[in-house]
Amino acid sequence: MSTDNLVGLTRYILTLPSTRFSLFSMAFLSFIIGCAASLMEPLAKYSIFPNIVYGGSAGFLIFGLTSIMSGGLTPPIINSFKGSRYMKMKQSMFLAFVSMVIMGVIYVMGSLVSSFSVYDYIIDALIFGCAVMFAFRILAIWGTSNISLIKSVAVSATQPALIISMVIVIVFLTSITTNIGDFSILALILRIFIASLILMVAIYSLVVVIESPMRRNLGVGGLELLSLTLSHLTEGSSAMETLFEDIGEPIDTLTGVISFKGKNGIKSIFISPCVHPGPIGNIGGGNMPTILSSKFDAFTMVSHGPSTHDFNPVASKEINKIEEVVKDSLNNMNYSENVSEFFRVENEGAKIGAQYFDNNLLMLATFSPEGFDDIDFGVGLALMNQAKSICGAENVILVDCHNCFKGEGGRVLPGNKEVFKLMDAVSKIKIPENRYKIKLGCSSDSMDRVSKEDGIGESGIKVMVVEAYDFNGNSQKTAYILLDSNNMIKGFREKIMEKVLELEIDMAEVMTTDTHYVNTLSGGHNPVGGKMQDEIIESIIKCSEEAINDLEEVSVGFKVSRIKDIKTLGPTHATEFVTTISSIVAVSRIFAPLVLILALFFVFVWIFYGAF
Repeated sequence: MSTDNLVGLTRYILTLPSTRFSLFSMAFLSFIIGCAASLMEPLAKYSIFPNIVYGGSAGFLIFGLTSIMSGGLTPPIINSFKGSRYMKMKQSMFLAFVSMVIMGVIYVMGSLVSSFSVYDYIIDALIFGCAVMFAFRILAIWGTSNISLIKSVAVSATQPALIISMVIVIVFLTSITTNIGDFSILALILRIFIASLILMVAIYSLVVVIESPMRRNLGVGGLELLSLTLSHLTEGSSAMETLFEDIGEPIDTLTGVISFKGKNGIKSIFISPCVHPGPIGNIGGGNMPTILSSKFDAFTMVSHGPSTHDFNPVASKEINKIEEVVKDSLNNMNYSENVSEFFRVENEGAKIGAQYFDNNLLMLATFSPEGFDDIDFGVGLALMNQAKSICGAENVILVDCHNCFKGEGGRVLPGNKEVFKLMDAVSKIKIPENRYKIKLGCSSDSMDRVSKEDGIGESGIKVMVVEAYDFNGNSQKTAYILLDSNNMIKGFREKIMEKVLELEIDMAEVMTTDTHYVNTLSGGHNPVGGKMQDEIIESIIKCSEEAINDLEEVSVGFKVSRIKDIKTLGPTHATEFVTTISSIVAVSRIFAPLVLILALFFVFVWIFYGAF
């Protein structure tokens, strides 16, 4: 299981309904539950209509009103605990609604069985339902609120306690026992207590066994991680960064910077940091391309340098270290007006687009239309050093175009065949004989009309057109097209390039930033191109035309600099993190159902034993 698999689990997190919906549903369904149970009672003393009114009213009071009260009480109690995750009213009401549904189903089933039996199972069903409801609420509250088990037990007990209290009140006020059979308060409380205790011990044992590997290996609890993940997904909280900071490790890496200076100063900056824009949403470097580009006044493109999830920053503040290195590079950069034409080499499906800026080489790597994912930093470093030695380049920047989605297994890691395909492609690069003057034009579209669920992040689409020209009429225009997306579906790159090359463009390449901002609610992957293809291509065409019209003479500076001590998940902890969670998931698939089923079996026997 990779980090993307883990992020993919978030697709199962529900978009919760409004508080009003939960309130109405509890009131309506509780009335229906009461009616159904009342009509199933063979000894009902009233005719059908009065029986419906009585049963429905009793159902609302016992299940609906108490659940609504519990839903209202839960948030202030949880939010009063220091260190707990903030719970919204709609979350609490939805939890109360689901708990009531569980209780109602068990209660109605008990009524149904009782209608065909000489024994009245309704009180047993009531006890069993309260115990199961209690266990469900413990799992939900303890697992998401970041509070202790004891506090979770206290909060979880509110709904079943209110239901039992309402039953007792109704029985003693009306002296009616028709729908609940023989009644003894002490026996009722004792049976619920023992049943709840069995389930509570089972849940505690389950959590301890499942959570212990993570706490032992990484020093953090699985429930804490779950709570912080939910907090980010539902509230946009960045508290998860504190956890990653505890397990992260500092690394040294590289960033490439190309600066284009026009008559009014720096016109455009092209950055290729070997730092991965993850892990998710706004956590760590998830929105790094937008955050980093916003720190510069000039038009800025942040491409995807060779890096994997090992190089995810643990906190968004780590992006400041990249900013400092880039700004220092801009202040210590030599400029030239010398550029080569853009050209492309290929070897067994590995394609590298290349262009020299003075004695410096920019390489754009892709396997499209064959799928691939992140190129490992070690692989990228080897390719850059190879290009330095055989291509006469003083500095080399490698961009992982990240433009053809393959899914799991698409990463280019040391030892993969793809590494040697890329190396053989680099060996085909020849130093161009002709050099030209340079013009540059830029344009962007934030694509606000396209949501992140459609695969486009906050930086939208950016296009930079580089024209290599001489005074003999020779000219070549190359479009560098960057989408703020996490990869793209197969074939979309080719479709974009086909349309762009119909313009006054001679060469083109399409890249994505690999932003994980678009992955917050869409699972581990959300490649662009699955939706709104025509709108995206239309925007790219428009930006390309605007960039052509924006062409002006520029000089270019080129530098590769080291980023020191940027704190990331790191190759050791990232692997350990994923491996630990993978083992937890594998064990949970077998252990969790077994423990819960056995616990429910013992509770069922304890409650219903006297009925047989």
